[in-house]
Amino acid sequence: MPEGDTVWQAARRLHEALAGEVLIRSDFRVPKYATVDLTGRRVLSTVPRGKHLLTRFEGGLTLHTHLRMEGAWKVYGAGERWRGGPGHQIRVILGTDHRTAVGYRLQVLELLRTTEEERVVGHLGPDLLGPDWDPERALANLRTDPARPLGEALLDQRNLAGIGNIYKSELCFLLGATPWLPVGALPADRAEKLPGLAHRLLEANRDRPVRQTTGLRHQDLFVYGRAPRPCLRCRTPVRVADQGDGSQDRPAYWCPTCQTGPAPAPDAPQRWRERHRRTPM
Repeated sequence: MPEGDTVWQAARRLHEALAGEVLIRSDFRVPKYATVDLTGRRVLSTVPRGKHLLTRFEGGLTLHTHLRMEGAWKVYGAGERWRGGPGHQIRVILGTDHRTAVGYRLQVLELLRTTEEERVVGHLGPDLLGPDWDPERALANLRTDPARPLGEALLDQRNLAGIGNIYKSELCFLLGATPWLPVGALPADRAEKLPGLAHRLLEANRDRPVRQTTGLRHQDLFVYGRAPRPCLRCRTPVRVADQGDGSQDRPAYWCPTCQTGPAPAPDAPQRWRERHRRTPM
């Protein structure tokens, strides 16, 4: 799934392209909304909430979308060729006199009353890039299950919203803990730093075209996507293994020297795919 900074950037692109404009094209290509026509409605805003996107229209309607693993919103100018994928992958088209927003491969697409937005995002914890960010509440949420592996707790959007596999791995590295270390075993001083560190990383990257966590030239990330290359700090080969119940591809990268705590055996089965070596925005 995308990271919170990626969703924040997508929301900004949609907002800048559509907000304040009247729709002259509305095309929903999913059976549930095939007859919906928003033509003539003004777009009010697009805002991110964790990894969710909320596009609001006059008349009290909101389009809720989530990119999941493969989804994308692309914005095109008048006459510009669409390049987001084949036509059968398009789920929705929203067009104004000047711009057209095209949603590709959107696995979550829902039209609801704006007053009902909490139904789809009310379960989320504090948003790392949102106005509701609350580091104390985020830490309290993480500590509610002290036996839970740190990496899994960070990915749980009910604890804090916006962290994906990349920031999970990078945060664990910066905290010196493996993603399998129980939350309750993380030393108190490092646990107290965790929310602020996560917030700073996403804030620093929300306007960058290429995500960067190291502060080093030509080395953008400490561990994510680097297995089996050497750790940037100690030169030990970085490792990667699956984390979670296996229902989703959730690779965890870590340095066995710089990070302490439990980890899978070196020969444990892995379901991660080659594409996880890449670090897409």
